[in-house]
Amino acid sequence: MSQSTTVRAFAAANKDAPLAQIDINLPELGSNDVDIHVAYCGLCHSDVSMRHNEWGATSYPFVGGHEVAGTVKAVGSAVGHLVVGQHVGLGWHSDYCNQCSTCHDGDQNLCGSAQGTFIGRHGGFAEVVRADASAVIALPAGMDLKLAGPMFCGGITVFNPLLQFGIKPTDNVAVIGIGGLGHIALQFLRAWGCKVTAFTSSDQKAQEAYSLGAHDVINSTLTSELDKAASSFDFIISTVNVKLDWNAYINTLKPKGRLHFVGATLAPLDLGVFGLIGGQKSVSGSPVGAPGAIEKMLDFAMQHQIKPQIEVFEMSNINAAFAHLASGKARYRIVLANDWD
Repeated sequence: MSQSTTVRAFAAANKDAPLAQIDINLPELGSNDVDIHVAYCGLCHSDVSMRHNEWGATSYPFVGGHEVAGTVKAVGSAVGHLVVGQHVGLGWHSDYCNQCSTCHDGDQNLCGSAQGTFIGRHGGFAEVVRADASAVIALPAGMDLKLAGPMFCGGITVFNPLLQFGIKPTDNVAVIGIGGLGHIALQFLRAWGCKVTAFTSSDQKAQEAYSLGAHDVINSTLTSELDKAASSFDFIISTVNVKLDWNAYINTLKPKGRLHFVGATLAPLDLGVFGLIGGQKSVSGSPVGAPGAIEKMLDFAMQHQIKPQIEVFEMSNINAAFAHLASGKARYRIVLANDWD
C-alpha cells in the first residue's frame, strides 16, 4: 500500500450514538507500519468504556477494537520479520517508543509513550487496522484465527502475572470471578501446574469452574467459606470490576501471599494495613503484557490447548453484539467476524 487508502469501519459518532459504518482514510504506509486485514476482532468491556468515554480518553468518531486477528496486508520498507499473507494478531498497544529504559528492559507494555490501538487512532472494528511492526505478533502455526483475538487482551492480562511474579507449579492459587478473564485464568493456572481454586458467587458457574480447571470452588457470598480458607493461598488474582470485601480475601492469603488485580475495579480499595503487615502480604496490579510475553502466552496456549469460550457475531451486527455484552449474558468473550469480504 504505497499511497493513502480508504477502508470501511464501524464507529460511534458520540457517546450515546449507535455504531454505524463510516469510511476512514489511512495515510501513506510508514516504513515501520504494518496493515492487517481484519478477519476477526474481539469485543471487550474496554470497548464499552471507551465508546461512552468513561475514561475521558475517547475521540469521536470512535472506532473500537483491540483484539485483532487477521492477515498481513502490507508492510513498510523497514519491516523484515513479517510478510504479506502471514497470520498475525494485535492487542491493546499499536506502538511503543522503543527508546526508553522500560522498552529496553522488555517491558514495552509499561512504556509511558505506548500508543493504544483504539486511543487516538482507529481500532479493529474495520476492514484494515494499522500498527507499528513492533506491536504486531505472528500467530503460532495452526492457531484458529477466530480464537486468537481474545488472547491478545483477556489471555495476556491473566498470563502476564504468572511471568511477572514467578508463580510456581507448587503454588496454591485462587481466581476471583469466572468471566471473560477468569475462565481463561483457570485454564492457564491448571496447565501451569498450580492447585487452583475459583471464588464465585454463582452456583451455576461452580460446575463450569471445575470443567475449566479448578480443583476447588468457594462460594464467595458465604463468610463461613471465606473463613475456612484462611491462610490458604500463595496468590489470588482478581478479575472482577466490582467492590468486594478485600480484607476477607487478604485473610485467605498465606504469609507473603499476594492479592493481584487485573480487573478494573473503579471503587477505591478498602484495606486494613495490619492484615498486610502481620503476614508481610502484598497487593498489586498489572496491565496487558509486552510482545515477548504475548508470544510466550500464545505458545503456551497452543501447547496446552487453552482456548477462550467465544460467541461470534458478524461485524455488521455489531450493535447487537454490544447489547449482548451489556446484558451480562456473554459466555465469555464476543468475537466479531469480518463480513465485508
